Amino acid sequence: MSTLFAMMDPDLPLSATHEVRDRCLCLHLQRAARRLARRFDATLRPHGLTNGQFSLLMALNRPEGPRIGDLVPLLGMDRTTLTAALKPLERRGLVCSVADAADARARRLVLTAAGLARLKAALPAWRATHDAVDATLDAGGPEGLRQALKQIG
Repeated sequence: MSTLFAMMDPDLPLSATHEVRDRCLCLHLQRAARRLARRFDATLRPHGLTNGQFSLLMALNRPEGPRIGDLVPLLGMDRTTLTAALKPLERRGLVCSVADAADARARRLVLTAAGLARLKAALPAWRATHDAVDATLDAGGPEGLRQALKQIG
């Protein structure tokens, strides 16, 4: 047999693969996250948004636009990824960047009228999908799941 292919090693039996398949929280969370992302992407597609864009626009729905640094912990994204995610929204006229009144060096992100209208139009579809997802959860329901996920540091 070619050396390109590993043979089954008695120190790493198939049972270890099955253990990881059945027990690994990362695997189960990633798989669930991908399924949820696809479901919400399909829900939001008629509104011209992805689930990530919807979350980002919703994070901007504040009395005063946040700085990029304010969004990093909320969205769990690094600054570079967040900046890249904002660019298409800015090009489409849904978000704009304005000077911070207290610090001219800083920029704040704000929803445009078009961004606010898009977000308002998409919210009922998001709610309906979320209600359907929440209804599938048992053993503590959606709030129990959220609390358990928050405990993972």
